[in-house]
Amino acid sequence: MLRILRLLVLLALVLAALAPNPGRADSHEVAVLTVNGTITPVLADYIERGIDEAEANNATAVIVQLDTPGGLDTTMRDIVQLFDGTALPVVVYVTPGARAASAGYFITSAADVAAMAPDTAIGAATPVSLSEGGEQELSDELKAKILNDAIAYARAIAEAHGRNVDWAEEAVRHGASIAASEALELGVIDLIATSLPDLITQLDGLQVTKIDGSTYTIRTSTADIREINMTTLEGFLLAISDPNIAFLLLSLATLGLTIEILNPGLIFPGTVGAISGLLAFYSLGVLPVDLTGILFIVLAFALFVAEVFTPTFGLLTAGGLGSLIFGSIILFQGGGPLFEVNIWLVITVAVIIAAFFAFVINRVIAAHRRQATTGREELIGKTATVRTSLEPEGTVFHEGEIWQAELDEGRAAPGEEVVIARAEGLKLYVTRKK
Repeated sequence: MLRILRLLVLLALVLAALAPNPGRADSHEVAVLTVNGTITPVLADYIERGIDEAEANNATAVIVQLDTPGGLDTTMRDIVQLFDGTALPVVVYVTPGARAASAGYFITSAADVAAMAPDTAIGAATPVSLSEGGEQELSDELKAKILNDAIAYARAIAEAHGRNVDWAEEAVRHGASIAASEALELGVIDLIATSLPDLITQLDGLQVTKIDGSTYTIRTSTADIREINMTTLEGFLLAISDPNIAFLLLSLATLGLTIEILNPGLIFPGTVGAISGLLAFYSLGVLPVDLTGILFIVLAFALFVAEVFTPTFGLLTAGGLGSLIFGSIILFQGGGPLFEVNIWLVITVAVIIAAFFAFVINRVIAAHRRQATTGREELIGKTATVRTSLEPEGTVFHEGEIWQAELDEGRAAPGEEVVIARAEGLKLYVTRKK
C-alpha cells in the first residue's frame, strides 16, 4: 500500500508538471484593446482596466492595437510597467495606416510580441522636451541628462525583450524612424500582420518569454476575440485631455463666470462656467502645463471682471485679451508640438470675447447717455405748460400734476410751454421753450 501511495503521488506530480497552463493554452479568449491618440493618464487607466479584465477571464493574450504620435513620458513608463507586471503575454499591434512614434515606440518595444501592419512606421523617440518646438531654456547639462536617460531606458527595454539595442538608441538620439518592413529586418519588431485576424492566426502556437524568464505558448486557433472598449466616462475624459479642448473649457469658464458677475442671478452662465472650470482643471492636471500660462489666463479673467465694475471703455478688455492670447500660447509650452493649442482657435476665442465685451461696453456707454426714466432725473428736459403766470414763480402742469415752478428769467404767461431744467424737492426750475 505504501509503494502504491508513493507511485500515485509521483504520478500526480508528473501530470501536474505536464498539464498545460489553464490561463494560457486552454483559454478561449483573446482580449483586444484599442489605444488611439496622444498617450495620457486616461489611456494608462484604460490599459490597466483592460489587463485586469483579461486576467480575470484567463485570456490567452492581450492585444493592444496602437496608433499614437507620442505623449507623456511618465504615462508611457506607467504603461511599460503594466506590461511587465502582468503574467499574460502582451502583444502590441500597430494597426494599418497607423504609427508608433515617440512614446509609442517605447510601448511597442516593451511588448512581449511587437507587430506592425505593412503600411506603418515606428521611431522618432527623442524626448519631446528636446524636439523641435518643445525645447525650452534648458542648460546643456540638463539636456544631456534627459537624452541619456531616455537612451538608457530604450536600450534596457530592447535588451530585455531581445530586440535591436543599437537601433533603439538611434531612435532616441537622432529621432530615427523606419517602416514596418525595415523594422522587421532590423529586429525592432517580431512580425508583420496585414490585419487583426492575420495577427491572431500568426500568434497561434507562438512561444513568448516574459521579462521574469517565464515562458508561455499562445493558443489562438479556437479563441474568441473579446474587444474591451473604453467606457463612456473614459472616452469623455480622454476627449477633454486634448490641449485644444482644455483651452476651450478654460475660455468658456472665464466667459461664463464673467457674464454671471455682470448679471447676478442669471444662474445658467455661472453654472456652465463653473462646470467648465472644473473640467478644465482636470484637463490641466493630466497635461504638461506651464504655470506661467495659467497665471496669464487668470490675469485676463481679472481684467475682464475689472472692466465690468470700473468701465475704462475697452482698455482693461484689451489688456485681458493680450494676456489671454499670450497665456494660451505658452500654456503647454513644455509639452512640445503634441500639446500646442491651435493658434487659429486662440484667435477665434479672442475675437468672440472681444465682440462680447465690445457689446457690453457699448451698452454701458449708451446707459450713461440715456435719459433717466424714474425719479426726479426723469423730469429733466421734459416740457410743462404754465398754469399760473411765472413772474418768475408760479405753477406749471406736467403729466396730470401741478408743480410749483420758478422761471430762470423774464415772464411766462399761462398756456406757454416751458422746459424743466432741474427739480429740487417739489419745486421745478424751468426755462422758456425756444
